[in-house]
Amino acid sequence: MKYVAHSSLASFLLLLAAGACSGPPSDSPVLTAEIPLHLEEHLEAATIVGSEVPTDLPQPVVWSFDEEQPEWKILPLGELGFEPTQLTQTDDALRVTLESSTEEYTDYSLGAFYVDVPDWMPDDWARVQVRARTSDNVQMIGMWFNLPEEPKPEGEAWPPFRFWGDQASVINDGTVHTYSLRADFSGGQWEGSWRELILYALAEEPGSIDILSVMVIPKEAGYAGEPVGTRAEVRNKVYRRALYNHAPARLEYEVLVPESGRLDFGLGVLRDDYPVTFRLTANAEGGEPEPLLEEDYSDKENWAQRSVDLSHLAGQTVTLALETDSERAGTIALWGAPTLTAEGAKVDRPNVVFYVIDGGAADYMSAYGYNRRTTPNIERLAAEGAFFERAYSNSTWTKPSTASFMTSLQHSVMGGTKSLFSDPVPEQVLTMAEHVHQAGYQTGVFVANPNAGTLSNLQRGVDLMRESWDEFAYFGGENHRESSRVLNGGFWEWRETYPAEPYWVHFQTTDVHADFPTVSPFAGLYVSHEEFETWEEWGEQLSEEGGSGIFSDAWEETGLDRVAYYTVMQSLYDEAMAHNDHQIGRLVERLKAEGEWENTLLIIGADHSSMAAMANIGLAIQDSLPPPWSEPMFSPSIARIPLLFVWPGHIEGGQRFSQPVSMIDVLPTILDLLDLPMPEIMMGQSLAPLMMGTDGWEPRPVILDEFGLDTETDELRGKLEVVDGRWGASLEINPEPPDEDEEDDPEAAKRKRPVPLLLYDLWNDPYCLHSLHEEHPDLVEKYTAFLEKQWAAHQALAQRFTPGEQVVLTPEQLQTLRSLGYIQ
Repeated sequence: MKYVAHSSLASFLLLLAAGACSGPPSDSPVLTAEIPLHLEEHLEAATIVGSEVPTDLPQPVVWSFDEEQPEWKILPLGELGFEPTQLTQTDDALRVTLESSTEEYTDYSLGAFYVDVPDWMPDDWARVQVRARTSDNVQMIGMWFNLPEEPKPEGEAWPPFRFWGDQASVINDGTVHTYSLRADFSGGQWEGSWRELILYALAEEPGSIDILSVMVIPKEAGYAGEPVGTRAEVRNKVYRRALYNHAPARLEYEVLVPESGRLDFGLGVLRDDYPVTFRLTANAEGGEPEPLLEEDYSDKENWAQRSVDLSHLAGQTVTLALETDSERAGTIALWGAPTLTAEGAKVDRPNVVFYVIDGGAADYMSAYGYNRRTTPNIERLAAEGAFFERAYSNSTWTKPSTASFMTSLQHSVMGGTKSLFSDPVPEQVLTMAEHVHQAGYQTGVFVANPNAGTLSNLQRGVDLMRESWDEFAYFGGENHRESSRVLNGGFWEWRETYPAEPYWVHFQTTDVHADFPTVSPFAGLYVSHEEFETWEEWGEQLSEEGGSGIFSDAWEETGLDRVAYYTVMQSLYDEAMAHNDHQIGRLVERLKAEGEWENTLLIIGADHSSMAAMANIGLAIQDSLPPPWSEPMFSPSIARIPLLFVWPGHIEGGQRFSQPVSMIDVLPTILDLLDLPMPEIMMGQSLAPLMMGTDGWEPRPVILDEFGLDTETDELRGKLEVVDGRWGASLEINPEPPDEDEEDDPEAAKRKRPVPLLLYDLWNDPYCLHSLHEEHPDLVEKYTAFLEKQWAAHQALAQRFTPGEQVVLTPEQLQTLRSLGYIQ
């Protein structure tokens, strides 16, 4: 980029006056918009005047515990079933002692403390950084917001906070580490100001953690590094890829305006006390600058969407100038996803609609032969495209699964799970959104599960992301039941403001998650009101005796019928699936009405089957149960999912494939169909040759991979599994050693796997009720060796994505990875 600094507002105005009658800068490249032109992606082509970082940015608020900070107080945890936390001042830290639970249902220890803050507004703050150390087995440190405003209703459980916040995994090596928690992320609908900052630590056993300091960082302070740049910013739950600068500033681009050209963008600010004046001008060679927009804006809680018609400049090369000014020098201004397009222009590449049914079970879809007509719209779509009968998710729940299919990398390669609110996709990995955004696609994400969004760092490369999850059942919100309708509505709002093509959109609905009944007219389709009330009563009885888990002792204690209970749950799930399918049908109908369907690639998939959404129904409704340790990930209620590709005029309709495939194949398939470059490293393979009838596809075993980090040993523990035609094999990696308390506990012993590798005949035992490891020692040996080789490959690849210095793989490792098709 060409950058021109200034020392004062007066000199800045002189620079503007000097350039007022000049044409486009002669040394700047001319940008074109045959496909959508994302101005924030082309800062290297911009001439930037001004945008000086001010010296009076708001400073962080810091508490240093090398001396007493009496304003920090113990948070009572009795309502959560824990003994009171102990706070002790040491020479350089506040020692927080984590106390045991007084309840039988949990073995965890918890400690929490808080400080009053002076009615801060949550949107003004970026992060809370905690410096801490511990040698105890503390698992995580996290944040809550605000104490309850009202006394607890009698007889009701009531947490001692209003909103959940971010959390991070703790390193237990006895040295000081800094944990960074997002201050602009919370569970629940914020009302009013931020009044109390609450910090907590969680451990598997009583212990302590020393807090050396707590720092709360204002959002403005996060913009001190670069005078101009790009980052995702959130306003009212809407994240936008924003081009930021410090007013006063002028960003000049030399662009060739297309036919029917238009510039779409959002306006945003970080503070409301100093309005920002946004100006947009166009200057054709030899002419006067033409004012196209001038607006004062000061609403820090919302984006203002704007569109400017450039059609009268079609065919001309102009200097497009984005200017900002403010009474306070250095005030941050945000241009949300400034995109130059040719309205109505058709391009060679298709739009991409990637529709993920969160918790979508193939077994309960009529498109897959289920005996209820739950998915008539997906049935019709299957007749128009390529339908995969044996598709699997690569993990059992949303976070690892979504990260895998958005990157085509297995879960362990990206580090495994450390905590619910951490483990984002590594910065070194390009996501699906980043791949297509770099190719000029407009990108939108509409998700009802934060694990499919910002909690996984999947806002990268996204022009606009709406995380509507707090409108549903997370942390006391409304419910999941209408997520598909809400997300569809958000998508069409986005299309109205950014109507150009091509676009890529990722939906992730949660209609089928366990929040029943669904909405009318689907509520009551399979379960009457009376049956639903009885089912809820059963649930309350089971909860009082330890819960409704498949292997719970509550069934014997209550005398309730497990099969009857889960049969009703299955019917409630079916109603929700029918609603989600209906909304998919409405989405397709409107795509057709808008004239977009013929140029759209639609992919329908799921991140996992029904178990993580509500229960392993397929197993629960069996008359007899297998041992508690016999639940491999490839069991149909855990990982069998739908997968469907439709592209009118390109993918032949009515194709059905029985070969095992997985969601990790979706990214390479999309890139292949769009004729975009493949990543150097990917662990899936393109299904395009299979669907298009060309060479290049060979059957591969499907790999499932899910791991958690043992913070005490720094080992990854989990399962690595394979589906290989008829056979499924599950290998336990680094199994947990038995606890001393478990050695004499027959119930605990029942849940331990008897051998590292379990083996199933998926043709004759689809629900994985009986492991054949004793009957087929030859296959046990074969698949143990196979999965151990896979594990070595995963560990080698993981070195490429470990923060810090780049690791060089050995020739042997590279050869293994190439033989598996993981490195191109």
